[in-house]
Amino acid sequence: MEAIFDDIAAALRTRPARLRERYGALALRLAESLATGLAIGVGFAIVHAFAG
Repeated sequence: MEAIFDDIAAALRTRPARLRERYGALALRLAESLATGLAIGVGFAIVHAFAG
């Protein structure tokens, strides 16, 4: 019975997950999508400018 309380106490002592650890992958994925879209848009703009 005491082992259960020890586990609960250990779980309560652990520090909470940081925002960066929790949402880092999502932010990286959004930045990747934004950079890709920006590169495609700039490419279209350059081609449009050369095509006249």
